[in-house]
Amino acid sequence: MGQIHCWVGDIEGNGQKVLAAMKEAADAGADLILFPELTLTGYPPEDLLLRSDLHARVMAVLATIKANMPAMDALVGLPMQEGNECFNSMIWLSASEAGAGEEKARYHKQQLPNYGVFDEKRYFTPGDAVCIIEPKGHKVGLLICEDIWHQQPAEATVAAGAEILLIANASPYHTKKTPMRHRVLEQQAKKLNTPIVYVNHSCGQDELIFDGQSVAISADGSEVYRAPAFENNLAQVSFDGRQLHAKQASADELTLLAEVYKGLTMSVRDYVLRNGFEGAVLGLSGGIDSALTLAIAADALGAENVQAVMMPFRYTSDMSIADAAEQAKLMNVEYDAVSIEPMFDAFMQQLDPMFEGTAVDTTEENLQARSRGVVLMAISNKRRRMVLTTGNKSEMAVGYATLYGDMCGGFAVLKDIPKMMVFELSRYRNTQGYVIPERVITRPPSAELAPDQVDSDSLPDYAELDDMIERYVEQDASLADIVAAGYDEQVVRRVIRLIDINEYKRRQSAVGPRITPRGFAKDRRNPICSGFGRANW
Repeated sequence: MGQIHCWVGDIEGNGQKVLAAMKEAADAGADLILFPELTLTGYPPEDLLLRSDLHARVMAVLATIKANMPAMDALVGLPMQEGNECFNSMIWLSASEAGAGEEKARYHKQQLPNYGVFDEKRYFTPGDAVCIIEPKGHKVGLLICEDIWHQQPAEATVAAGAEILLIANASPYHTKKTPMRHRVLEQQAKKLNTPIVYVNHSCGQDELIFDGQSVAISADGSEVYRAPAFENNLAQVSFDGRQLHAKQASADELTLLAEVYKGLTMSVRDYVLRNGFEGAVLGLSGGIDSALTLAIAADALGAENVQAVMMPFRYTSDMSIADAAEQAKLMNVEYDAVSIEPMFDAFMQQLDPMFEGTAVDTTEENLQARSRGVVLMAISNKRRRMVLTTGNKSEMAVGYATLYGDMCGGFAVLKDIPKMMVFELSRYRNTQGYVIPERVITRPPSAELAPDQVDSDSLPDYAELDDMIERYVEQDASLADIVAAGYDEQVVRRVIRLIDINEYKRRQSAVGPRITPRGFAKDRRNPICSGFGRANW
C-alpha cells in the first residue's frame, strides 16, 4: 500500500518517489504495490492536462520507471492519451527481473465525479470496461476512486471473477469524510463478499488536503489495516482467500480535532514550502485566531522559520500586547512589535482634506488593518516569508474582515474553520503542550479597532452564527428553513445579506485549506453580482 506524498505537476519527482517506494516494498518482500490515483501527475492536475508537454513528460517518466523498477508488480495512476481522448488511468507494470518492467494492462476510470471540488468531465473520457489482472495467479480487480462509490463498476468487476478489489484514490478530506468513506468501503466489501485494498493520497494541494488513511478491508467488512492520517506510509498486507492480513499494526484513530489540526499543519507546510518561501510571518494580535494560526505555523514549519509581529494601535489593550508576547515566548518564535500609529497618522494627514466634514466610521478602522497589511507584506518581500492571514470561516462568511488589510496574505489557514472550532482547536493544541495563553481563549473576541469593541457588538453569538452559516452555505438552506430551526427572522435576514454581499471579498481572499464539506472555493461557486438573495434581505 503505497500512500506517498505526490506534488501536482512534479512528474519527475513523483516518479522518483514511485521508484523509491517500489524498491522499499520489494526489499520488504512485497509482490505488488498499489499507488494512489494519478500518481505521476498528482491530483488534481486541472488544466495542466490540456498541455501536450505534460503528457510527453508523463510518458518519459513512465519509461524511466520501467527501466529502473525492481522485480515486482506495480499499479501506477496516470493520465493516458489514446487518440483524441484522455483517460484517468491505472496501469499494471510487471518486471520479472530488475529493470525489465513492461505494461501488461491498463484500466480507465469509469465514474468521473463532476460535483463539489471535482471537474473530471472537463478533462477525461469515462472508461467502459472491467479490468482484471492476474499477478501470482490471482484475479485482481482494478477500480479508481469514484468507481467504488457506485455499484455497477464494482459489481461488474466481481462478476468477472475478481477475488480482491484494489482501488487507487484521490479522496480529499473534510470533517465528515472519514467515517463516510470507511462506511462505504465496509458495506461494499460485505455486499460483494470481496476484500478491498484502498490507497489514498496524503498531501496538501492548494485548498485541498488529502488525508491518506488508506485501508485494507476483508470480505466480511472488518478493517484489517488503516494507514496514518496525513503522512507518507508504506504498509504490507497479504491476501489469503477472502481474508486480508496486515503485517503491521494500524495507526491510532484520531479524534476529529486531532485530525483537523494535523491536516491544517500539513497544508501550511506543503503550501508555503512548495511555493518557494523560506518561512511564514503573521500578525499576532493577542486574539484567538492569530494565536491558533501561529501554533499551526510553528508546528508546520518549525519555530525558527516563523515570525510573529504585534502591531499595536491606540485601541490595542495592554492585555493583548502581554498575551501576544507571552505566546511568542512560549513558542520560541521570532517576535517583533511595530506600532502602526505613525503610518496611520501619516495616511490620515494626507486624507484629511478629502475627509473634511465626514464622521469617523469603518474607514478609519479599515485603515488600521491596511497599515498592518503593509508592514506584513514588506517583511514578506524582504525575508521570503509568506504572510499567513488569520481570519476564520465565520468572519469570511459575513465580511467581518478588511480587504487588503487583515485579508492581505498568501495563505488563509483558518479560512474554512468556523469560529467555535477555532476555540476547540486552540484548547486541543494546549493539551499537546501549553502554547496559547488561557486568557486568549477565554476573553471575549474583539478586533480592537475601536474603544471597548467586542465582536458581539455587531455579530450574533458565534455558536448561533456558525450554525446559520453552515445551514445557508453548506446545506443550501433557505431563509424559511433557518427560521424554522428556531432563529429570529430579522437576524437570519441580516446574516444572509452579509453572506451574499461579501462574495466579492471572498473572491479576492487568499486560498486556504478546505476542512468542511463545503468551503468558500471550488465547491461553492456563487455569482458575485446576483440579485437572487435580495428577497431575503
